[in-house]
Amino acid sequence: MKRILVIEDDPDIALSLRLKLERDGGFEVRTAADGAAGLRMAVERPPDLVLLDVNLPGMDGFEVCRHLRNDPATAATPVIMLTARIDESDRVAGLDLGADDYITKPFSPKEALARIRAVLRRSDRAAAGPEALAVPRLRVATSRSRARNSTCSSS
Repeated sequence: MKRILVIEDDPDIALSLRLKLERDGGFEVRTAADGAAGLRMAVERPPDLVLLDVNLPGMDGFEVCRHLRNDPATAATPVIMLTARIDESDRVAGLDLGADDYITKPFSPKEALARIRAVLRRSDRAAAGPEALAVPRLRVATSRSRARNSTCSSS
């Protein structure tokens, strides 16, 4: 079961997301109401994805994202920014900091779930590596755990 950490200070939004992701997505969901608590939770037990509000009390989402990307334990964890900020400069800043996607409020929980699934699919494929690795006269099919000499006709 994939684990998602929702860092969101609005309790209604956090609850709505948690219920949607648990019921319809089959995810294990933990929530944090501020940036510092969310960052601590992410480092202590890295989730499979972080859904991160930008406007958080104390440490904002941009700073949390920066810390996540700089910590080896969470550097590869996908991050989706969730915010009421709609300016292009805010979206660009979030993406430049390493966010994998950016959802603006108000949003549909159904769309958020679809975006989460898409980011996780891309993340899973990237972690799996290439389908096959070719070296002169050797072909390794990682998905089938097979290797063969490319000058031979059998595998």
